[in-house]
Amino acid sequence: MLAAFCGFHRSTGAGRLAAATTVTGLVAAGVLSGAGTAVADGTDGTPQTQGGATAAINGLKTYGEAVIHQDGGDQRVEAGLFEMSVDGGGTLQTYCVDLHNSTQRDALYQETPWSGTSLGGDKDAGRIRWILQNSYPQVNDLAALARRAGAGTLTEQDAAAGTQVAIWRYSDHAKVGAVDPHAEKLADYLQKSARDLGEPQASLTLDPPAVSGRPGDVLGPVTVHTNAGTVTVSPPPDAAMSGVRITDKTGKVITSAQDGTKLYFDIPEDASGDPSHALDSEGGTAQLTVQASTTVPVGRAFASDSRSQTQILAGSSESTVSATATATWAAEGAIPAVSARRDCAKGALDIFVANKGDKPFTFELMGAEHTIPAGTSRTVTVPLQEDQAYDFTITGPHGFSHRFTGVLDCKTQGAITTESARIHNAPSPASVGGTTAPDTNLAETGGSEITPLIAGVAIGFVVIGGAVLVALRKREERNT
Repeated sequence: MLAAFCGFHRSTGAGRLAAATTVTGLVAAGVLSGAGTAVADGTDGTPQTQGGATAAINGLKTYGEAVIHQDGGDQRVEAGLFEMSVDGGGTLQTYCVDLHNSTQRDALYQETPWSGTSLGGDKDAGRIRWILQNSYPQVNDLAALARRAGAGTLTEQDAAAGTQVAIWRYSDHAKVGAVDPHAEKLADYLQKSARDLGEPQASLTLDPPAVSGRPGDVLGPVTVHTNAGTVTVSPPPDAAMSGVRITDKTGKVITSAQDGTKLYFDIPEDASGDPSHALDSEGGTAQLTVQASTTVPVGRAFASDSRSQTQILAGSSESTVSATATATWAAEGAIPAVSARRDCAKGALDIFVANKGDKPFTFELMGAEHTIPAGTSRTVTVPLQEDQAYDFTITGPHGFSHRFTGVLDCKTQGAITTESARIHNAPSPASVGGTTAPDTNLAETGGSEITPLIAGVAIGFVVIGGAVLVALRKREERNT
């Protein structure tokens, strides 16, 4: 029986019925009230993204089988290459680096630094990058790859499975092997040959993503970091009305940039800011966007706020990448600039706050008050539990408000028992009643630590429901 973890599992009708019973019972009883809080979609919040590619996962496209060896018994999984569709155009190929977690249908992923994923605390992350660069699909001469690995012959499915198995041995430190002997030979070769490589450059980021100052000043710089030859610079949508310009350090308006280019917000004395984001008559805010078409570097991590398992890039077509930066200004008082980044080494969210005003900026976060003196900047670290959804809003003078939402997903699941593996085979609540066909190439299961509780409660509902039916039937018999 195939267990659905990082790979894909075809559910049976009975499995789907059991999942539907579980979800229905839990909703009716309100057992999970407050557990697994839904994460905002970012339309009125600020996900912790550093720019780059954003993509939706399509499914597991090229794969073979693998076996996880553990105390609870051997479990078969499907292992190989996923495919993603990039927003704005482009296709990505990825392997997963969280073996026991599941892939959520149509989950949206964002290019993410290793520090914001489980790779940040994995001393073997560099070896995973070596495997990606020295195996399929980067090496598409399968005959040559097979010779180097002593694997005889390799199909695309063998190559994908063997590569994924080698990655899991480092990302999850799992006892896992490929079912096909040729794929297993490749996995052994890759594992033994892997060398430590550094994290690849992001496809596109802006640093810092937020600046602040006074109207009449030039705010910045915001530095472009990219592997693209050229990026397009778009001014704020309301630039014609507000008069805000994006310039270089000499004051020349910039419409394109390169790696290392420094951008500035030139704010007029009477700038009002974007009406949809205006602070008040004394302040405003504006946003610039940079965009490019490039191949995303192999080894970049991709994370999702839907708890869908982390992916690592194996190949990229020419793809659309983008990043944004925000400027805030005010005539007097505190003038904050706020951004955030997940830090898996700390198990926390780091919030970066700069105050370019003439008065201290004080705000409250999780019951604690923080004060940033005028003309200084600080990092406020917010400790979080693994898989904890967060939703913070920082407010300030002149109507300033900045919201951050997301989920801290920094650890792989680790070993599981045979029983929990069986539970993982049921579809996730998000898939119940959906229109996706049961044979779609995506894992259909949830992977949170609350899964055994859900199953136990569901079984309780089934038992109680059966007892009630028996009692009613006996009562009818007595009445007749």
